[in-house]
Amino acid sequence: VPQEQAFPGAASGGIPIVSTQPLVSCIVPVYNGERYLQEALDSVFGQTWRPLEVIVVDDGSTDGTPGILAGYPQTLQVLRQENAGPARARNQGINIATGEFIAFQDADDLWVPHKLSMQMERMLVRPDLELCLGHLQNFWEPELREAEERVKDLPVAQPQPAWGPPLMLARRSLFERIGGFDESLRVGEDTDWLFRAREAGVAWEMVPEVLLLRRRHGRNLTANWAAGHQGLAAMLKRSLDRRRKQGPE
Repeated sequence: VPQEQAFPGAASGGIPIVSTQPLVSCIVPVYNGERYLQEALDSVFGQTWRPLEVIVVDDGSTDGTPGILAGYPQTLQVLRQENAGPARARNQGINIATGEFIAFQDADDLWVPHKLSMQMERMLVRPDLELCLGHLQNFWEPELREAEERVKDLPVAQPQPAWGPPLMLARRSLFERIGGFDESLRVGEDTDWLFRAREAGVAWEMVPEVLLLRRRHGRNLTANWAAGHQGLAAMLKRSLDRRRKQGPE
């Protein structure tokens, strides 16, 4: 349901403008993310799309994350939980979100300013569209400069289509249809969810532009490539098992 929300107009000297566009809820799970969290949140609040609801779920951080969150205005909603992993954190955010559309950001990545606007344009043009994705561009922190140099001519250093949560924009009704993220999974919960969406015949579209700058650093959950490949294999097996149980169509 479209919602009215007043926000400052850049071209109007701060005179409030009322938007009747659909509300997008952005959910940001974070665990000990003090190093990059502010940059990630700034890229969310810097979106050209309004109205926007921002929800951060602190997954039991023990570093300076709470202090960073305390420095943001009241428009940032913060929910805290004992450490349970990103799947639980995202589901908790979905439970309290009020938007018709749901997006996710990771605490160490950056959205380009028009990310949501470009995806919402597709959603509004296509009422049947349930999920919109886009391209990402990797970038490396200084401590990984040698790794960046080794892959500079490989596809990983080029813009590429991707399916992770920071690139997702979904209708809330899609989560009501297929459910949230599997909280029993600490890694691969996003891949599992996307397999389930595919199995459900979701209508999706890939925006051809780069919408996400994905930060590569020493603490990336996906930095362990061997574990990543094992996780993908496990998700494929889960998907095949579900389809076998369903039997022939």
